[in-house]
Amino acid sequence: MAILRMTRFTADPADADQVIARRNDLITAVRAAYPGLTETRLARIDEHTWVDSWRWESPATMEAALAGAPSLPQAEAAFSILKGHPTAEQGEIVDER
Repeated sequence: MAILRMTRFTADPADADQVIARRNDLITAVRAAYPGLTETRLARIDEHTWVDSWRWESPATMEAALAGAPSLPQAEAAFSILKGHPTAEQGEIVDER
């Protein structure tokens, strides 16, 4: 079963280009190190707030990446530019159209 993890975070509007670039680097690194990431989407809610969704093939593939990805240099770079503490939640995808 596919699972979706959504992370809400804030960043300085002046850092928007860096947020996107560092996120792209992180996605590339995660895909190289951990199988199962099938899709990502980034939405800007307002000037400061973003929601990032990552779709995984299964809970097991997501959990493996969550356990190991924090040690990736790209993760440290991506999260270092954020303000405050990101919040995340995940859920099983039950319907798509």
